[in-house]
Amino acid sequence: MPAGEAFSSAQKGELERAIRYARQVGDLPVSLYVGELGASSRPRALELHAAFGDAAAATVLVAVDPGAHRLEIVTGRAVSRSLDDRSAALAAATMTSAFAAGDLVGGLVTGINQLGDHARAPRVLHADGEV
Repeated sequence: MPAGEAFSSAQKGELERAIRYARQVGDLPVSLYVGELGASSRPRALELHAAFGDAAAATVLVAVDPGAHRLEIVTGRAVSRSLDDRSAALAAATMTSAFAAGDLVGGLVTGINQLGDHARAPRVLHADGEV
């Protein structure tokens, strides 16, 4: 999908479901930005993430500039405890592969789902400390 073209209502629904899934499964608040990031995409993504104020520490921003073929994933300090850089890089690789095939929405949905899956806290079998 070319930059600037609006998502259909079905595509918006898919993206919203992926964001809800990441929150439910991984307790991961994800925000999505699709638009121009400029020549310096990382500083722009950091600026967008910082705009969340106090919530930024617990938020992941997925920023995509389809026209410039740029993707940035910014994780807040609190999020980095449950979602490491390796997991974010794997999700980014999944997204960019789909983008290269012309599937912007599918790449975003799959990548956001992966972020939620990787942010899952490990299951505790014995919460009372007994083994």
